[in-house]
Amino acid sequence: QVQLVESGGGLVQPGGSLRLSCATSGFTFSTYIMSWYRQAPGKERELVASITRAGVRLNYADSVKGRFTISRDNAKNTVYLEMSSLKPEDTAVYYCKASATVASIEYWGKGTQVTVSS
Repeated sequence: QVQLVESGGGLVQPGGSLRLSCATSGFTFSTYIMSWYRQAPGKERELVASITRAGVRLNYADSVKGRFTISRDNAKNTVYLEMSSLKPEDTAVYYCKASATVASIEYWGKGTQVTVSS
């Protein structure tokens, strides 16, 4: 059974930091591109960042460049999102996604809430 479980969200003050984790199981993690998305209330889900199987970082959203860093640990089947200098506009539910490189297969987690507020 495929599982993607996000954790690490919470309430943080503006300027603060959080580290999100997405622990996975049930598929060959090292062969999938991993991504983080977010969805704020009333808005469409947007891509935050992606990382290839080999750890090459791709596709940072302009709004998070220089503040967020995606990484992965293939030995632990986990992808991370380090977030710093957080702003109220970063408030959203953050989701991780696994994408197969040779077929149209995607797996999603259920999300973790990040709230940036004083």
